[in-house]
Amino acid sequence: MFGLDRLIDRIDELASPISVGLDPLLSMMPVHLSREMFGEYGDTPRAVSEMFFLYNMAIIDAVADIVPAVKPQIAMYERYGVDGVEAYVRTCEYAAGKGLYVIGDIKRGDISSTAEAYADHLAGAEIGLERVDLWHEDAITVNPYLGSDGIRPFTRACREAGKAIFVLVKTSNMSSRELQDVRIGGKMMYEKVADLVELWGAELVGERGYSAVGAVVGATHPDVGRALREAHPGMFFLVPGYGAQGARAEDLADFFDAEGRGCIVNSSRGVIAAWQRSAEAADEAVAAPDAKRSLSLVSASARAAALTMADDLRSHILT
Repeated sequence: MFGLDRLIDRIDELASPISVGLDPLLSMMPVHLSREMFGEYGDTPRAVSEMFFLYNMAIIDAVADIVPAVKPQIAMYERYGVDGVEAYVRTCEYAAGKGLYVIGDIKRGDISSTAEAYADHLAGAEIGLERVDLWHEDAITVNPYLGSDGIRPFTRACREAGKAIFVLVKTSNMSSRELQDVRIGGKMMYEKVADLVELWGAELVGERGYSAVGAVVGATHPDVGRALREAHPGMFFLVPGYGAQGARAEDLADFFDAEGRGCIVNSSRGVIAAWQRSAEAADEAVAAPDAKRSLSLVSASARAAALTMADDLRSHILT
């Protein structure tokens, strides 16, 4: 399948336009998991790598039959160096093995050979006579600030590998207005970028009618989402900012197209740290006899949070 076709099929199958952001922090780790990993590997990046991967496995196993996609944020792993990056790759590979669509939140952007190297996240690294998929990502996020020169290597990779990109158009953080809301020639900067996204993806439309070049549009800007959907009815949106950043399901109806498609909504902390918001689950995790039992509580809370999110979106958008 090409670009976003498999993601759209899975969204339809599950009636669940949800991505779970796999953005682990040390502060999220259950005490028994931390103790066991630090006990085995010492106070090292390897210990963090192992606990992040085990934590992610628990989340993935809990939600793989509920949500179509996961979105690991690479910065949470890169901060721990080589061992952290290994945890990122293992997480992507494990999620892909469970049938999930993997969106690598890497926000890369450069030109020439550097952009081509970044694009190998999708195209695969050329080793000998073959290209090898080292990252196990179906799509990645891309920064458009360098213009078309910075995007062409990624669109070429999308065409060759049948994968997709999501270009930053209007991000969920409040200070995005400092650049993205600057008015130039009668249009906001984000509107100009959205126009370019449509242009860049015009020749990469899949069987489901959406281009392999999608847009990141923050859930915290419902008026912007509505306006961009009206201007670009055939553009697929990746929508961060649900839950912990304040956006609600009722704010998101206008991000979707007329058929309730064209959008996937991401929640990170709202799902993966759900166990910490439940006093009962947090107490049980502390009282648990070992890491395995703690992770089962993490799984149960994540699954409950994902189900609640899915029901919430269905009630406001898919009905």
